[in-house]
This record gives sequence, structure tokens and C-alpha cells, in this order.
Amino acid sequence: MPELAQFIEQATSWLAGVAAPRTESPWGSGSDSVAVFENWTEAQERAETDRVRAYERAKFDAGWGALNWPRDYGGRELPLSYVLAFRRAEEAFDLPKRTEMFSVTQQLVAPTIDQWGTEEQRERYVRAMLRTDVIACQLFSETEAGSDLAAVRTRAVRSGDDGWILNGHKVWTSGARVADIGVAVCRTDPAVAKHAGLTMFLVPMDAPGVTVRPIRQMTGGSSFNEVYLDNVRLDDGCRLGPVGKGWQVALTVLAAERLDGANLGLANADRAIALAANLDRELTELERDRVADLVTRGYVQRVAAMRVAAAVVAGRDPGPEASIGKLLATDTMARTSEVVRLLLGRDLAADSGAWGTFAWTEHLLGAPGYRIAGGTDEIQHNIIAERVLGLPKEPRP
Repeated sequence: MPELAQFIEQATSWLAGVAAPRTESPWGSGSDSVAVFENWTEAQERAETDRVRAYERAKFDAGWGALNWPRDYGGRELPLSYVLAFRRAEEAFDLPKRTEMFSVTQQLVAPTIDQWGTEEQRERYVRAMLRTDVIACQLFSETEAGSDLAAVRTRAVRSGDDGWILNGHKVWTSGARVADIGVAVCRTDPAVAKHAGLTMFLVPMDAPGVTVRPIRQMTGGSSFNEVYLDNVRLDDGCRLGPVGKGWQVALTVLAAERLDGANLGLANADRAIALAANLDRELTELERDRVADLVTRGYVQRVAAMRVAAAVVAGRDPGPEASIGKLLATDTMARTSEVVRLLLGRDLAADSGAWGTFAWTEHLLGAPGYRIAGGTDEIQHNIIAERVLGLPKEPRP
């Protein structure tokens, strides 16, 4: 194993060969997008996915893409600290921005298949997902279930000796239009307790009966989708994990999902602080106070993100740390909106064409969604109450 300093030097050298150094654009030039959720057409999403995938494949083939994975999967069996060091090195270069589906595929679904999949599933999917030859999406949420994942109604029933038929409706699925595989939580036994009657499936997104429909959001775009499963026939080789153990498989996915939440919103908070510094007028006392508060909260959120990373590197489940980080992130996003509204006033309300003004509406309209996405604020509060404060669960009426 190389020394960390040597590793960073080698990583930087490789990155310099595939990308230009990242440079700060002068204020007022370049893209002024601060969208929380990208508003692409399907063609744009496919083009961007292909652009990111090309980089991820090059990174994997050069030995930088699966650093902490076993060598059988193309990895180098390095500690997670090396993964984090490589990510920091990447920040210095102008690389394609990874969309959510790449973290879902490589950091959530691939490890879950490695843990719960059959030998055939591991051979077929894990390396392919780490290299992004196969892209995955999550088919978890449903309109009736809300934050209670165990209340899903999508049904999977036996068909013959070695098959299943799936029927149901999933919502808020990122990347469904371009994903190859959907990881679906389905109810296979309605007669037992809801957590015990679930099973997980790997659903080919091009299978007959799978229909993807974009969901129009109040930002005007459609970054999420609803997915209909109408008599989708799968063989038993598409089942991930034992029958009735879908809840345990889902928890494996959700545990990994929490790790990325602590860094949400920091880039837009930094952009709002830069906006304050580049206004053609003096700030009022109230504006200075709000901007200073945002700066402080950004530092606190970064410290929380480092605590999450430290817990992972130490081999601990960063549940409470991740929940605190997620709450700080959603709060930062909300306060970013408040600062921008205060600084821009009426210039925010009309599309005048001026750089860095009306573009902020996509942040203002999108930011509230993260109080739901990735675990609601209420769920995070419950985790902290139970696992940090030791409070008992209240019995349901």
C-alpha cells in the first residue's frame, strides 16, 4: 500500500493527464445555474450520463475507480481514507459533475448486491456497476407509504416454479429514464407484519410492463420520475436476498445513502456569499448579519461532514452523525434561500436576463425538497433522539 502522500501525488498526476485544472470563473461569467435538481430533457440527461460515464470508466480502468474494493472487482483494497483523499484531489480539476445515479449505483446498489446477491448476481453486476457499464436507480418510494418504507404496496407474487409478477407504482425516482436496473422493494406476503413481508428485486428497466413518466416539479423541470410496474414478469434470478428479507436488504441501501447528505447545499451557500460580495452596493446591517450567519453555518456543516467521514474511516456506522449532518444541510439550504431573497429583492422575481438573479429561483423552489429526500427531517430527529439521547420510542395510538 502506498503512503498517503505518495498516493495523492500519483492521483494528482493522473488527473492532470485527463482534465484541466479547475479555475474560478470571474463573477458574472459562465453558468449561473444553482439548480438543486437538474431540469434536463431525457436527451440531455442521456448525454450528461454518457459524459460522466466516460470519465468513470477511464478512472476505473486506470485503477482509480474502486479504490477500497477487492481486487476481484477491479479494486485496490485501500482504506476509505484513500477514497476520500482521491475525491479531494478531484475537486481541483474540471471534471464532469456526477449526478445522483452514479452515487446510487456505485455507493449504494453495488455494495448491497455484493452483500446480499448470489454469486451469479455479484459476477454480473458488481464490477459492471463500479465501472458504470450498468446504471441503477432506486424503486423504493410510493405515494401512500411516505417516509414509512415498510408500508409499500407494490406486490410481487409467485408465477410458476421459478418466476414472479410485479405490479405497483413507484415515485420520486431519479435517473429512471436512463437507468438499466431498478432496485425495487415489493410486498410478497401481506399476511405477516409489514417489515417481514418484503422482498427486493432487480428489475430491468426495459422489461415489458415497466413505464417511466417524468414528474413535473414547481421549478418547471422534471428531474424525478414515477415508475409503473404492470404485470412485469421476472425470473427468480432477479430476486435480491431471501424472500421476506427485503427490509434488511433495504436497510443496507439506506445506511449507505446517509453518507452523502452532510455536504448538500454547500456550493450554493458559497455562491450566495459570493453574491453578497459582488453586489454594486453596500450591505445593510441586517444583510451583513445574515451573510455572516450563513458563513458560520457553512463551517459548522463542513465540520459535521468531516465527523461523518471520520466515523466511516473508523469502521463505525455514522447514523447519528449523518442525521445531524443532513439536518444541518437542509437548514443551510433554507438559510441560503433567505439570504438570496434579502440580497436580490425584486430582482429575483422577474427573468430580466441579468446574470445570477432569476437563476436563484431554482434553488428557492428546489431546496425544500431536501427536507423530504434522503430521509425527512422528522426521521433524522427520531434517529438522534433514540441513538444519541436514548429516548424511548413512543407507542403508536
